[in-house]
Amino acid sequence: MDKQKKQWQIILSEALKKAAIEKGLHQTDFIEKIIVEQPPRPELGDLAFPMFPFAKDFRTAPPAIAASVVAAIREDAPGRAETAGPYVNIFLDRAAVVSALVGDVQAHGESFGHSRHLADQKVMVEFSCPNTNKPLHLGHLRNDAIGESVSRILAACGAEVQKVNLINNRGVHICKSMLAYQKFGNGITPESSGKKGDHLVGEFYVKFNKWSKEDETAEAQAQDMLIRWEQGDEEVTALWEMMNKWTIDGIAETYKNTNISFDRYYYESDTYLSGRDEVLKGLENGVFYKDKDGSIRLDLSEIGMDTKVMLRSDGTSVYMTQDLGTAIARHKDFPFDRLIYVVGAEQVYHFQVLFHALKKLGYSWADMLYHLSYGMVNLPEGKMKSREGTVVDADDLLRQLSSMASDEIRIKDRAEAVGDVEDTGQKIALAALHYFLLQVSPYKDMVFNPKESLSFNGNTGPYLQYMSARISSMLNKYEGLKAEYAGIEEDFSLLTSDVEWELVKSLSSFPDIVRTAATDLNPSIVACHLYDIAKNFSRFYNDCPILGVDNKALTVGRIALSRAVLQVLKNGFKLVNIPFLSKM
Repeated sequence: MDKQKKQWQIILSEALKKAAIEKGLHQTDFIEKIIVEQPPRPELGDLAFPMFPFAKDFRTAPPAIAASVVAAIREDAPGRAETAGPYVNIFLDRAAVVSALVGDVQAHGESFGHSRHLADQKVMVEFSCPNTNKPLHLGHLRNDAIGESVSRILAACGAEVQKVNLINNRGVHICKSMLAYQKFGNGITPESSGKKGDHLVGEFYVKFNKWSKEDETAEAQAQDMLIRWEQGDEEVTALWEMMNKWTIDGIAETYKNTNISFDRYYYESDTYLSGRDEVLKGLENGVFYKDKDGSIRLDLSEIGMDTKVMLRSDGTSVYMTQDLGTAIARHKDFPFDRLIYVVGAEQVYHFQVLFHALKKLGYSWADMLYHLSYGMVNLPEGKMKSREGTVVDADDLLRQLSSMASDEIRIKDRAEAVGDVEDTGQKIALAALHYFLLQVSPYKDMVFNPKESLSFNGNTGPYLQYMSARISSMLNKYEGLKAEYAGIEEDFSLLTSDVEWELVKSLSSFPDIVRTAATDLNPSIVACHLYDIAKNFSRFYNDCPILGVDNKALTVGRIALSRAVLQVLKNGFKLVNIPFLSKM
């Protein structure tokens, strides 16, 4: 309803000027002060314009200004205006709005809802960032869902987006899996075990944790292995290369299965040395200082904190070291206007320090860095712990969801209708997963319930898919009857019910919704709006007969509106990574 809002802002501006001139006022430019609101109840209109901002200019009470403005509105205005105390309420010309909406959706197709308001922005989005000592788990799935969706939404608003992934392939935690493999692996491989490489490596990370409780030297041995790796020990390096490849290959398969992709990969093993060089330069320049224990630290008193280790006393790097090097490398590769880190809320301190350190080192673009701090995701039974092997494995969860969805298809006797049951089940599983993870604001903690996520009723991804499949089925049926409607043109003036109008309004606001989601970096705004559209269509479908009515112009009009609904749902699905299904 963007066009109608702007159109009525101009009409109100003209009416205000006219009213001002009649009162002998010099002030004639009011456009900047015009505020558009939504009336609290549908019966009060479609748009509301408060007159409070003009009380000082007119030296008159807002209700009197509203009356003057309504009287001054031109006769050919597309709708009618009424006063409601200090408000001017607008009732839009519904037929004109529906015609404009349907035409707009038809003209723009897959790009309806897109805009160019971020066209001058280069935005880098970092997400996922797995460790090469374990497979992806449910927490990664929320991270991936948020990062992928935010990237797609920003791109839909015209930004040049680069999706990046930092592979955490070095550090003492990586050495723990390697050390456990040396002690307990007996030469096992993904091929010999029949396991995905990331799963196999993850098992040894869990084994290390159990072993370290029995052997108090285990932690020291892992730290010694890290030192040897950084010194280029050939045996350690060969083991590291082999196990890293196992994990990375396994994780790549999970990305493929969840429709997650990246434009560029960074590896900590490539950036930690440049980060260390930055720390040493910072030490020379007085940005950092050497502590009495030999470690190099940053004084954080400027931002109300204590100190932070930038290099350990033995010279090995910490996460902060490599993140410095990675950020600097990224800006050289892609001089961004904004870099968004999609990382959990438990890392707020880390990014406060990182951004401050980069500013102290003289990088002005540090002001362009943003931490999208998302909340924890847990299961109904509680938190997950990767060291104890109690995390929800991403691959296992996807298999479980796909199996449950496939079973539901067979129970409903829809196997023949959908064709490939397994493929459809996997797509339903992705819809269930991504929608459930995205319907909650990323800034909040959440509980993921697999059974609830797969429901075909209510606020779920499969429900959205079902509604789009329902529309597709109806449109296919209409195509078979099309000869009956040859030469009949739609008459949108026949779409007079409030149910139809609510559906039209929810479709019209989709572009605004996408822009708001981009501004707030919040995919839940899009996800929840798709549910509103689906609910409104369901009411429309139940209350407003489409096929088989006597008035064929009414059928053609409602079919045109239904096509617009399907297109908007498809466009929204892409933004929140939900597969479209024409049959369910």
